[in-house]
Amino acid sequence: MSTVLTWFDDRADGRVATLTLNRPQARNAITVELARALHDGLAAAAETADVVVVRGAGGHFCAGGDFHEVSRLREQGPEALRPLFETFVGACELIATLPVPVVAVVEGYAMAGGFELLQSVDIALVRDDAVLADNHANFGMIPGGGGSQRLPRIVGTPRALGHILLGDRLSGRDAVDWGLAWACAPAAELDALVERTVANLLGKDRDALARIKQLVRGGLHGTLTDGLAAELSSTLAHLGGERAGAGIDRFTGRTRT
Repeated sequence: MSTVLTWFDDRADGRVATLTLNRPQARNAITVELARALHDGLAAAAETADVVVVRGAGGHFCAGGDFHEVSRLREQGPEALRPLFETFVGACELIATLPVPVVAVVEGYAMAGGFELLQSVDIALVRDDAVLADNHANFGMIPGGGGSQRLPRIVGTPRALGHILLGDRLSGRDAVDWGLAWACAPAAELDALVERTVANLLGKDRDALARIKQLVRGGLHGTLTDGLAAELSSTLAHLGGERAGAGIDRFTGRTRT
């Protein structure tokens, strides 16, 4: 059985790819196989889809690294663990480079590595009773999927350090309040929230979304001056294209002939 299932939904206004982490018996805990399947599934989906959705099977998003796999690899020495972390981090980093929006749908547990995956996506939607945490310190461990670097950039150093050091749990509502997620909803309304979000994204120009994502992601790694220069260059290139011209005409009420 595949550890990541991919399903495509072709609609009138675009294509949606849903990737489902598929180890429900282990709350979708991360193994080398799952991390590799997630990386490859994301790369393949972005080639033809306009929006990619990531969620978990069995009522949970992801409980983090699989302790049985970590224990087994640890017996072989520290280097044996490298593929697990490098492959998972690679999958998380890939999300930033994809030219399409990646949306996480989080319910149940999103702990440790699952919490780090949530931090990597473009838009996170969470059930209000979801349970999220970087709980590595509770088990004498440290973040290995990017959490020590991404979380401070998202929520600020004091809040990130307090959370990682204490390992306290957050609800879906907390995640929204902290700026970790875009929106939350009760269980009965989560799928409707996902549908509205996906439909909103499908209704927008794909090239514009790709440029916006590239600018925001790239700007985090440079100076404000560099980011503003990149924004100007990208804006001029985009406005010179036919698709931007059509959008301007729709706004002004003109009809192109």
